[in-house]
Amino acid sequence: MKFNKLCVIGLGYIGLPTASTFAIHGLDVVGVDINPSVIATLNQGQIHIHEPGVQEAFSQAVRVGKFRAANQPEAADAFIIAVPTPFKSEALGEDNGTQYKLADLHAVTSAAEALIPYLRKGNLVILESTSPPRTTADVVAPILEKSGLKAGVDFFLCYSPERVLPGQIMKELIENARVVGGVTPESAQAGKALYATFVKGQIVTTDSTTAEMVKLMENTHRDVNIAIANEFSRLAEKFGVDVWEAIALANLHPRIKILSPGPGVGGHCISVDPWFFVEAAPEIAQLIYHARLVNDAQPRFVVEKVKSILGALQGKKIAALGLAYKPDVDDLRESPASEVIHLLQAEGAQVQAWEPFKPTAQLAGIHMAASLEAALKDAELILLLVKHTQFTTLNPHTLAGQTNAKLALDTVHGWNAELWKQHGFQFFRLGDSKSDSQTNA
Repeated sequence: MKFNKLCVIGLGYIGLPTASTFAIHGLDVVGVDINPSVIATLNQGQIHIHEPGVQEAFSQAVRVGKFRAANQPEAADAFIIAVPTPFKSEALGEDNGTQYKLADLHAVTSAAEALIPYLRKGNLVILESTSPPRTTADVVAPILEKSGLKAGVDFFLCYSPERVLPGQIMKELIENARVVGGVTPESAQAGKALYATFVKGQIVTTDSTTAEMVKLMENTHRDVNIAIANEFSRLAEKFGVDVWEAIALANLHPRIKILSPGPGVGGHCISVDPWFFVEAAPEIAQLIYHARLVNDAQPRFVVEKVKSILGALQGKKIAALGLAYKPDVDDLRESPASEVIHLLQAEGAQVQAWEPFKPTAQLAGIHMAASLEAALKDAELILLLVKHTQFTTLNPHTLAGQTNAKLALDTVHGWNAELWKQHGFQFFRLGDSKSDSQTNA
């Protein structure tokens, strides 16, 4: 199949890199977003996300005249829907006493509705947004068929999940294997032909529901494995063990690969996608459900650790370092660090947060410091929540002259305990009661 013009709906962390990559490989691309500030930023030649390589690819796409940003779709040969699928705010499902979070597909359904006036016979529509099983066939297809065209007969319809790592999106978009699931085999082949424009990795075709499940399985597998690591961190504290040492020793076994614990699980994938399985089949997804409970409770475990160090938190001043959901990115979605801060504040603590990758972020109920120095100045405890390189390379000797704090809590194994102790700090680490300062006293 020949594709000349592509319309990408949603210009976030996946949509914009995808649109830019197609554009620099020769397609005329219209990028659509409902956020006026996103459109304004892009039309000024700048991007609104922090991701290596995206600015360069976007600038090249604009320079060669292959990319335009707009606030509504246009007629095209192919359409990609890459919009968010968060939770429904405050809404829960329940099955036999099991409460679970519900997927909010409003952005997906709105995007599909917006395409109806522009859909033509022979077009290709691909949903990339992570979605519960059967969303493509049972939700998107009926909406698009309001056009009078039949999915899989008059137009091609696919699901193809993004499978990229923040920080390496531009590289992995091209090099990773791609799964393309069609509502018909012909649809899958059409999707494969589009991605072959730039994908160097293997492109595998299947049906749309299998492709949806593949994406959820990948992130659920990781979530369950993080949950056992987080549970090990709690057990280690109970038994007087350093969980980081124990994990390193266990991982010497050739068939063991335990992941790292931390303050919780965040981001728009791993902390969200498992709930789609629970929502779709709560009577079956029991292990998945309980892993989610463990990871969602990890921020409370961090707060209890802080209380064991500071005692009652009312009026205590804490410098919280990091708000992103993972190291060296600016993505704050579903961040466990934010939840830790909210819980600390609920206990009466005064928290100053510093996020170097998004210093001007405005998060409800969180006070953002103007700089690292401002966050540290009056703090009693320095709390490391994200393993940003900028934080792991901090010199405790330098920091000792910038803060009144003499207490440090590392929740991500980012600091050398002995080095901090040498420079006058009482040092504590999540999952490590063996070498906590209070244990050594």
